[in-house]
Amino acid sequence: MSKEQLYIFDTTLRDGAQTQGVDFSIDDKEKISSALDNLGVDYVEGGWPGANPTDTEFFNKDHNFKSTKLTAFGMTKKSEHSAENDPMLSSLINSKSTSVCLFGKSWDFQVDVALGISNEQNLMNISESTKHIVKSGKEFMFDAEHFFDGYKANPEYAMSCLKAAYDNGARWIVLCDTNGGTLPNEVTKIVREVIKHIPGENLGIHAHNDTENAVANSLAAVQAGVRQVQGTINGLGERCGNANLMSLIPSFFLKKDFSDKFELSIKRENLKKLNSMLKIIR
Repeated sequence: MSKEQLYIFDTTLRDGAQTQGVDFSIDDKEKISSALDNLGVDYVEGGWPGANPTDTEFFNKDHNFKSTKLTAFGMTKKSEHSAENDPMLSSLINSKSTSVCLFGKSWDFQVDVALGISNEQNLMNISESTKHIVKSGKEFMFDAEHFFDGYKANPEYAMSCLKAAYDNGARWIVLCDTNGGTLPNEVTKIVREVIKHIPGENLGIHAHNDTENAVANSLAAVQAGVRQVQGTINGLGERCGNANLMSLIPSFFLKKDFSDKFELSIKRENLKKLNSMLKIIR
């Protein structure tokens, strides 16, 4: 029986950098990204080119990674710009990244309160941003910010945000538990509903740890059908942190419910490198 591919996406250099007291230098970013490449993770999210001098310098370098795809992070276009004239999107396309991950609101409450635009305008921003990045030739993924809260409040609109990206060529649709308040049983139920509309092979999970459920939610999402898992070294991240890849990766190898069904780009013998990953962060 052939196994399904499970993809690992590390966001230590972006989400982890939001941890209180953490300030990665360009040398730190080089060392961490190189170690992640040697470990064999599929994607390394290096930060937000154009947002600060360190991230901009990092994305102007040729890294020559062996296995990982360098991913640039940003947000969907602003309403006052076309996608072609949005300077932030241009900085992502012009960076030396292989893939681009944009976040956008998928909770109508956040669209109203945080963005101050209509639900329809938000959908247009997602659609046009997706088309523009896909046209550039870079692999595109959409981080559906506040997805689980949005789905519980207004499932039809939350799903329309996912479809606005997926139907326009997004490789990955990432379901984000941005507030970290969703429980594993809820993740399972909601992911199973999403898969009725978007294949699991195009879905990812991005869990925050405010209720200490980020790892459990990530495992539940995989069992329910998603095939990309996002997290950070040692669970670094804003507030209570993100899903801890140092817990998740061994679970995928050592727990039969996962090891019998999935294969990773990371080689089993590379598990011994996880301890050295922790030392780099300390």
